[in-house]
This record gives sequence, structure tokens and C-alpha cells, in this order.
Amino acid sequence: MSPSALSVQLYTVRSALAEDLRGTLARVADIGFRSVELYGFVDRVEEYEKALAEAGLVAPSAHARLVLADDLEPILAATRRLGIATLIDPHIPAERWQTRDSVLESAARVNEIARRGADAGVTIGYHNHYWELESRIDGVPALEVFADALDDGVVLEVDTYWAEVGGVPAADLLRRLGERVRLIHVKDGPVTRSDEDQVAVGSGAVDIPAILEAAPQATRVVELDGFAGDVFDALRDSFAYLAEREGRR
Repeated sequence: MSPSALSVQLYTVRSALAEDLRGTLARVADIGFRSVELYGFVDRVEEYEKALAEAGLVAPSAHARLVLADDLEPILAATRRLGIATLIDPHIPAERWQTRDSVLESAARVNEIARRGADAGVTIGYHNHYWELESRIDGVPALEVFADALDDGVVLEVDTYWAEVGGVPAADLLRRLGERVRLIHVKDGPVTRSDEDQVAVGSGAVDIPAILEAAPQATRVVELDGFAGDVFDALRDSFAYLAEREGRR
């Protein structure tokens, strides 16, 4: 597997980014990553534009609050400037996943945003946490009800760890959602709600090989929401594990 097939969500290194954006991106590149997934980029467009180029990195995807945004235009403008192809809303609050009507309302809003994104040449997607799976609508995980209501042009980025925390085996979920899943967050740990329990990919309780096999079409995006040690060590170990594992295919 080439390094370009692996990405990393930069929320993983948020503390380092706050102190030294250029140096942090250089460290990410030194691990072997060639792609990153941005967050909090709208107010730092010029910095990211220069630092990504210096580090030899590209950002094919990014996170930004869309459903709750007051004004989409600055987000879309920053997205276009940085060459981001897929813009993902990472958070619709848990209370909006409790009834069919509220889930369908969220899907309708995402569809509306996706039409605006398409006009700007940007694909729109959604990223889950645990509550979209934990909540059931007539016995079906709310995320799947949501997915069924999305227009064809909307994609999903499945956070496989939070799916497991939500009580749904991630590999099974990926197979059911199929080609709509264009990216997956790959993370590992003991499958708890505690961010700090997360560990390098391949060293926890999650069946990573089954997840990778279930979504061969999806870009692999490494993320740790928290880590008890040096997060760059965890990223290095995660990259090595995935590069070796995927290289066997």
C-alpha cells in the first residue's frame, strides 16, 4: 500500500498544531503520511496552504460543522482554496438522533448542503459518533435510517471505533452501508467511551483486519481522540501496522 492511501485526522495532534502548525505537519509527513484530514482550518487557511505545501502533504478531506453553521460560504471558500475534495460534518448532536422525524430532518439538511457543495465542486459527507448507532429507530440504528434518506451524492465517513462503542459491529455496518462509505476512521482501544483509553491501531480490542476487509473502497484515516502517551508514537505505530497489513493484499 502506498503512503498516499493512508490519511490522518489532524485532531489527533491538536495540541501540537496549536503550538507549531508547520512543525507538526512536518512530523506527520516524516512518519510517512502523504495525506491529512483537516479540522478547524477555516480561520487558518493561509497557514495551512503554505505549511501543507512545505511538508509535501495534501488534504483531500476535512471536517467542518455544516448542519449547525450560520454561514456556509466561508467554509466552502476555504475548502476550495485548499483543494479539499470532501467536506465532512463531524457532529450532529445526540438529541437529534432520537426520533425518525428528527433523523430525517437532519438528512434533508445534509442533502441541501450537499447540493450547495456540488455547485462548488465539493462532496459533502457525515461522520458518526457512538450515539447515532446506540439510538434505534424501530430497531434499526439511527445512522442507517439517516443513510437511507441521503441523496446519492452524499458520502459517509464511518468512525469504526465509535460504531463499536455504540453497540454495532463496525465490519457488519460497513458491509450494509456499502459504497456510500468513502472514508473510515480507523482507531483502536478497549471499546469504551473514554478518549484516553485509545491506543495505536492494531494494539487494541477492535478487529481491524475485518474492518479493512469490509470497506476496501474506503480511504483509511487514522485518528486518536486521546492517548495516554506520546501521540506521535501512536501515529507511527498505527502507520506501520496499516502499511504492513494493507501491503499484504
